[in-house]
Amino acid sequence: MDSSSDEILINIDGFRLYKDGRADRTGDLETAPAGFDVDTGVTSKDVLIDAITGVSARLYLPSIEAATNDDGKKLPIFVFFHGGYFVIGSADYPKLHRYINSVVASARVVAVSVNYRLAPEHLLPAAYDDSWAALNWAVSGADPWLSEHGDNSRVFLAGASAGGNIAHNMAITVGVRGLDAGAVPARIEGTILLHPSFCGETRMEGEPEEFWDSAKKRWAIIFPDAKAGLDDPRMNPMAAGAPSLTKLACERMLVCAAALDPRRSREQAYYDGVKTSAWGGKVEWIESEGEHHHFFVEKHDSGSHEAVKLMERVVDFIAGQ
Repeated sequence: MDSSSDEILINIDGFRLYKDGRADRTGDLETAPAGFDVDTGVTSKDVLIDAITGVSARLYLPSIEAATNDDGKKLPIFVFFHGGYFVIGSADYPKLHRYINSVVASARVVAVSVNYRLAPEHLLPAAYDDSWAALNWAVSGADPWLSEHGDNSRVFLAGASAGGNIAHNMAITVGVRGLDAGAVPARIEGTILLHPSFCGETRMEGEPEEFWDSAKKRWAIIFPDAKAGLDDPRMNPMAAGAPSLTKLACERMLVCAAALDPRRSREQAYYDGVKTSAWGGKVEWIESEGEHHHFFVEKHDSGSHEAVKLMERVVDFIAGQ
């Protein structure tokens, strides 16, 4: 056996990727069960979307009192994609589960937290394909929680880190292909990108070399068929040949960054690109001072000032404020 196959190329944040494409997930593997959450009054359940691929989701419904607006209207549908470098993460990660409970209770939405297949066992574009299938499933009203309580005319796409990348790609794909929503047409009102992971073949000013090099190695393993490496449009929305940002299907967008995140330069470039494009929507920017990547999930329970501030902005954005 070639000993080089045991060479570790990536060893960060709860996982190791080997040169031969294997992965060890070494982080916190605890899970939180679905069910009633006493603190928020939110109820959740796990559903299987596709028995062949195994794509699933955790659905969330606010308390009965909040499940219908005061004027009798249904609630916005919040489709969320988790982070984890496309390699780790799930909807039942305890801290993420608590975070989504809080979003659902505060924003009064019906949430669909997607479990897509992970690389390297399932190479990209599997995660994108799964997310697309889950989004179409969500707006089709396949589950009673969605058909009875969800408003297809107010769909929000959201994601953190790799999930933010996915949310962008879903908004673009809807703009290019449209949604298969069945009898009731769906409208993507907003997209919320929470520390989205973008990169490119050319390192940007302000992008740490070690971070960029790690992203390049990881991408080569989890998406060997990517067009132009990191300049594949799915990782670099600003690359030559990427779909025009005018294809974004949403009407509003919120781009969220953290001052100490090595992804910040890319996020700023993306925001500027959307803002200066001919897209007809409105894009907003919020930056959390003194914070690192994905802090809003990890620090959600601590009452962190910046985490609270970001949560409030997300809730206000969904409310149209």
